Parts: sequence; C-alpha cells; structure tokens
Amino acid sequence: MKTEASRTAGPVFFNPSLTRGAGILTAVGLAAFLAGLLTGHPVRAWQAYLTNFLFWSSVAQGGLLFSTVMHVTGARWSRSLAGPAEALAAFFPISFFLFLGLFLGGEALFPWQHMDLGEKAAWLNTESLWIRDGAGLLILYGLGFAYLYHALALRLRRTDRVGAARGLLNRLWTRRVGDAKGFRKRMTLFAVLYIMAYAVVLSLMAYDLIMALDPLWYSTLFGAYHFVKAFYMALGVLILMAAVLHMSPGIPFALRPSQFLDLGRLFFAFCLLWADFFYCQFVVIWYGNIPEETAYIIERTLAGPWQPLAWFVFVVSFGVPFLILLNRKIKTRPRAMSLLSALVLLGLWLEHALLIGPALHPHARGLPLGILDGLVFVGFVGLMTLGVAGMLQLFPELADTRILEAP
Repeated sequence: MKTEASRTAGPVFFNPSLTRGAGILTAVGLAAFLAGLLTGHPVRAWQAYLTNFLFWSSVAQGGLLFSTVMHVTGARWSRSLAGPAEALAAFFPISFFLFLGLFLGGEALFPWQHMDLGEKAAWLNTESLWIRDGAGLLILYGLGFAYLYHALALRLRRTDRVGAARGLLNRLWTRRVGDAKGFRKRMTLFAVLYIMAYAVVLSLMAYDLIMALDPLWYSTLFGAYHFVKAFYMALGVLILMAAVLHMSPGIPFALRPSQFLDLGRLFFAFCLLWADFFYCQFVVIWYGNIPEETAYIIERTLAGPWQPLAWFVFVVSFGVPFLILLNRKIKTRPRAMSLLSALVLLGLWLEHALLIGPALHPHARGLPLGILDGLVFVGFVGLMTLGVAGMLQLFPELADTRILEAP
C-alpha cells in the first residue's frame, strides 16, 4: 500500500519565474559570446565557450557518476542524494550539441592545426578528434541514459503519480521487465559500464581538448587528474542542490545532519585527492626537469600574468576547504557548505581557464579574463538550470525523499 505522501502532486520546479530568469541568463551568455565573435575577439569568445563547456559537462558527467558509484557499492546513506545527482544528466543532450558547436571554433581553439606535428599528426587532426570524441560522448551519454531509465523506473514503481512520463515508463516496464530483481541487475550492469566509460571518455576529452592545445607537452596522469576533478566539481554542485532543496519549504526533500556530514566528508576526500593528483603530476615534472614538460608548468604557475591566478586557484580550491572541512560541525550545516562549495567551484572554473588560456594567448601581457568570460559563464548557468529544473518537473520523484520510505 502506497503512503499518502506518495500520492500527492509533485512540486512545481519549472515555474514561470525560474524559466524567465534562466532564459535571461542564457540569452545574456549567448549575446556576450556573439559580441565577442563580432567585435574582433574570437579567441577570447571561444576560450570562454570551451572553458564552460568542459566545466559544466564535467559537472553533469560527475553527477551521474555519483549515483552509479553509490548504487554499485550499495551505499544506503546516499539514497536521498541519488535523485538530484541523476537530475544533472539533463545536461547531457545540451553538452553534446555544445560539443558539436566547438567545430565552428576550430581555427581559434586549436593552434596545432598550423603546426608541424610530425608523428603526432596521425592522432592530432581535426577529423579524428571530432570522430573519437563525439563517439566517446555518445557512448558515455547513451550508457548514462540507459542507467537513468532503470533508476527512474524503479523509483516510479514506488509512487502513484500519474503523468505522461510515468505512463511511458510504465509501458516500457511492463513490456521489457519480468521481475524487479532482473531489472536491478541490468541497472547495475549499466552503472558499471558508465563508470568505465566515464574514466576513458573524460581522459580522452582532457587529452584532446586541454592538453593538446599545447601539443609539445604531455602527461600520462592528466586524464585521471581531469576525471577526479570532474567528480570533485560534481560533489560541489550536489551540495548546493541538496542545500537548496533541503531549505525550500515547498519541496519534499529532506536530509539528516548525518547525510550532510557524509557528503561533506566525501567532498573533503576528493579535495585531498585532487590536490594529490596535482602534486604527483607536478613533482614528477619538476624532478625530471625536461624542458618540454617544465615549460608548461612554469608558464602557468611561476610566470606572469598567470602566477597570481594559479595561487588563487590553489588557495580557494584546496587551502580554504582543507582548513574549513577539518571542522566536523561545518559539514552538517547546509548554508555554510553551500558557500564553501560555491567558492571551490569558482576556483575550479578558473583552473580550467588557467589550463586553456596560456595556450591560446602565448604572449599575453595582462590576464585574458574579464566580463566576457563571466557573462558566458552566466549563460551556461542558465542552460544548466533549465535542464535540471525541467528534469525535476518531469520527474519530481527525484527530489522527493518521502518515496524512499514507501514499501
């Protein structure tokens, strides 16, 4: 027998005010990007586009990874957080179309197109880049949606809500599923495949869209560094989402202090892991002292105009959260954790600009970051908001922790 709470109408996430606000943000970002292209700053405009594409795609990819990892490991504490994490997958289609848009900025984004790459030319050419990265994203997102379908169907079985989305999943469930146990096994299979594809595809994107901007530099650890950072960012966004949903009176989403504590501990752990991966990469390059490798690090950490930005990224993405998260009580306070997560996300967004900018502006005297980059970031915030709000409106069960108590 279903609980009374499970039969109530879901909350309104996609309300007119939110739609208008997110639409305005998206329009502002698009206008800023087009203005950059038309006013003689195409490299700056495409730099902002690539930075935000990588940042927000990583957040969405890492968000669904949270759900898959928690499902595979059988973590009970995170059941209430799985829904908001899965809602981030709404950005997958947007991310793929934005990836196709990068093709238009190839001349500005890929300086290696006019370089003599020698044996690297077999790998680093425009055609093969779009084919392998596009195919990788299709596989990753396809596996993600297959897992998401199973997760949604199992969740919707516990409610009595009626709607178009519920009816579609019910028909698919009836036709294709014999028993819930077998369905969960397939869900676990797709979760494992997604985890594997996540590591491979994000490594590939890191090599092709970030590291290859400076084709003379290479690091075998860079792929792992990128997908660890993506999960770190996703945890930050998940903390923000959980805090907003938890503190919104009209939304049936509630977390216990112990759940915020566990999420904060995981955030702290990946703060340390991200810093550890950076250190492992840095110390090997420093110890080897090979000019092709050290030039990349020196340009971004010791030389102007990037040095102040590098220190800022280090302080706000590692130093500040490391010191604050040593305190146990902070991790149980949604508002405090939201502010800290926002600060970390700002630092990691700037870290993307730090990795990309020097390759596109090799002779910059001043820091090539400004209002244009901020406005494009705002536009991507609008896109992510529209996607997640639409997902939660279509499937409000993702933000309803009451159904977890239903039989």
